[in-house]
Formats: sequence, C-alpha cells, structure tokens
Amino acid sequence: MFSLALRSVRQRPGRLIATLLSAFLGAAIIMTFNSMHDTAAAQGVDDVSAESLTTAASVVGGYGTLLVFFAVASTLTVNVRQRGEEISLLRSTGATPAQIKRMVVGEAAVVALVGSLLAIGPAMLGGQALLGMFQDSGQVADGVDFSFGPIALMSGIDIALLASVGAAFLAVRRATRAAAGERKPRGRLRSFAGCAAVLAGAAGVLSTFAFDAKDAALMAAPAYGAILLSVGFALLSPKLLRALLGTLARPLEALTGASGHLTVLNMRRRADQLAGVLMPLIVFTGMATATLYMQAVESDAIKASGLAKSVEDKNLETLNFVVVGIIVVFSCIMLINSLYAATSYRGREFGQQRLAGATPGQVLGMVGVEGLVLTTTGVFFGTVAGLAGILPFSAVRTDTLVPGQGLGIWLTIVGVAAAATLITSIATARRTLRTPAVEAVTLAA
Repeated sequence: MFSLALRSVRQRPGRLIATLLSAFLGAAIIMTFNSMHDTAAAQGVDDVSAESLTTAASVVGGYGTLLVFFAVASTLTVNVRQRGEEISLLRSTGATPAQIKRMVVGEAAVVALVGSLLAIGPAMLGGQALLGMFQDSGQVADGVDFSFGPIALMSGIDIALLASVGAAFLAVRRATRAAAGERKPRGRLRSFAGCAAVLAGAAGVLSTFAFDAKDAALMAAPAYGAILLSVGFALLSPKLLRALLGTLARPLEALTGASGHLTVLNMRRRADQLAGVLMPLIVFTGMATATLYMQAVESDAIKASGLAKSVEDKNLETLNFVVVGIIVVFSCIMLINSLYAATSYRGREFGQQRLAGATPGQVLGMVGVEGLVLTTTGVFFGTVAGLAGILPFSAVRTDTLVPGQGLGIWLTIVGVAAAATLITSIATARRTLRTPAVEAVTLAA
C-alpha cells in the first residue's frame, strides 16, 4: 500500500498541497528556532549569549511545536474527510481498513518528509536573520557565528513527521469506521483533553498571584495559562460552536433571512469539520492578545519606574514580539489554508443548494454569515483566554486589574482575524460557484 500511496501523491498532488504547506511552514519554524540550540552549543559562545539563544529556542520552539501539531492535524483532517467517497470505494472493492490506513498514513509521511526537506533552506536563512536580530539588540555577542546542526534538522523532520502520521492515522480511522457504517465516535478523548487543558490553564493563571511584582518569571505563568486555555477552547470548539449557534440561531435568521437559516443548518451539521478553522483562530486570538498586552503592561511599568531596560528586559520583549510575529503569520496562513480547503470542497453542496432553489447570492450570503459566526466564536473564546492571563498579570505587576492600554491592540487582532476569515471564505466560494450547478453535483468528490 505504500507504493500505492506514492502513486496517489504523484497522480493527485493538488489534493495534498495544503498538507505540504502546513508541514513546510511548521518544519521551517521549528528548525529556525531550534538552530539557536545548535548555535548556543558551538565552541567559543559566552554564557550570556548561550543563555539568550537557549531561552529563545526553548520558549518559541515550544510554541512552534504546538502550532505545528494544530495546523497539520486540522489540515489533514479536512483532507481525509474530503476523501470519504474514495475510501468507501476502496472498501467496496476489497481493501481492508488496515490497507487504507497504511495508504493514507504513507501519503502523509511522504508529504511531511518532502515539506521538511524543502524547509531546510528557508530555516537556515531564518535562523541567520534571528541571530542577527539578537546581536543587534545586544543580547548576543557580535562574534557568535550561526550554526545549523542536528538539533534543528532532526527536530523539524521528526515533529513534522510525527504530527502528520499521527493526525492522518486518527483521521483515516474515523473515515474507515464511517465507511463501514459504524456509529460516529463521540470524541470523548478530545473533550477530556480540552477540559484538562482548560483546568491546567486556569491553574497557571491563578498561580500568577503567587509571584512578586518584580519577579523575572512573573509573565511566564499567565502567558502559559492563557495558551493552555486557548488550546482547551480550541479542542472543545465543536461543542462551543453548537452552544453559540443555539443562542444566535433566531437573531441570525431574523437579520439575514434565508442565508441565516442556511447558515445555522449547515454549521450545526458541520460543527466538527469547522473545528479545523476555529482552532487556529482561537489560538491566534488568545496568544496574540495575551502576549501583546502583557508586554505593553510590562514596558509601561518599567517606563513609569524611571529605570532603563536591562538585557533581560530586552530579551523578553524581543521574544514576545517574535512570538507574536510567528503566531500572526503562521496562524493566518493556516487559517487561510484550512478555510480554502474546506470551502473549495463544498462545490457539490453549493450545487445541490442551487438546484434546490437557492440563488448564488444566497449561497454567498450563507458563506459570509458562516465566516462572521466563526470569527465571532473564535475571537470571543480567544479573547476570554487572553483576558484570563492579562488581568492577573496586570493586577500583580501594577496593582491595577484592568490595564490602561486601551482597545487598539485588540481591535487590530480582531481586524486581522476577521479579514483572513471573511475574505478567504467568500473569495473561495465565489470561485467555486463559477462551476455550473449540474456539473458541480456530478463531479466526483
């Protein structure tokens, strides 16, 4: 079946472009920051420079790994769900579930390996640029030379492969069970993991009050707590979306008419699939909100004290801005990637709706309202996670519960999230609707 997987990749490469992009970007991020471990371990690097490099690699490398798993898992899940008819056909022609699993997992492994190898060059350039940034800010000595070694290389390849193979295995197992007519699993493991992440995040946030205002590690507890809350909400997003739809169903139908009615019906049925879009949206909003506001509070507190920023303060500020930059770029690309894959696959669904009497305008309206609901849901729960970290940090650091930085940062984050979601979904739907309805219905999935 592995040879069949190779032929499948060669025959239909376009189907796996989204997965390849996820693996490529994920491996590039992981290799870029883990190359700081290789650089810190090189001969002749002083202790201060080595500590700065190791801190950057450990903190941002951990964030990057988390984002890679989310991105690859959501992309592969969408990909496998799109192949439901293909898997059913393979089952009807005699293929066993184990053979189908080996084929799909083999495809994922091949694509992940290719994506990781393609990421080596950009990761080396990114690592050199990152080292230069640390040197320009005075955190690393100018004489330190960049090194790209086994830590960066193996971590990028291993994590991309593990995320791809694991996500593909879980997704194809669900698909083969559905093709065999088994009852849909209730997702208890996912719900358990989501609840555990929420509880751990709440504990991390509450532990902020155990620190002193001037502790160097003060920001760590609320930051990690907000991240864990974001991850927990992302894992629980299907249930959260259904609960929100129950509240918004009547207002949506009253405000948008037929488009709103179609939106509620479709989103309730596709809540599990839409989780792949909500995951990067919630994580992006929560992590970006928490990190940017806490850094703003810290910078204003140092400025108010009349003290100059130390090397540690500069290191922390640089790390936070680099983290947010990575989150913004990676999460937005993954959000666009997931939305494009999910929306472009719905050509048959759109064709059936048009044959049933819906106009192209109503279909586009439905997609637009869906994007608005997704944005609202993702921004709401991401903001809750971010505030859970910001408020305790502000209370301990400045003795003020609500920070005085205003809504400008948050509105920028919301604007980026809304633009990425709405523009991608509507533009993809418009492109899909160019296919005549009868032709769209008769096309193979």
